[in-house]
Amino acid sequence: MGKLFKFLIYILCLAIIGVIGFAYLGPWFGADFSAPQTEIREPVVLHAD
Repeated sequence: MGKLFKFLIYILCLAIIGVIGFAYLGPWFGADFSAPQTEIREPVVLHAD
């Protein structure tokens, strides 16, 4: 049972390192994680009484 938990912790650590590495190295390999930059304008009508 202890070996199973140890194995799962190792797999979890490797997965976390992989996700962090992909986030940092992804743009070099063509993965773009940035949000689309578009300007949105909507008129606002204020009713001040």
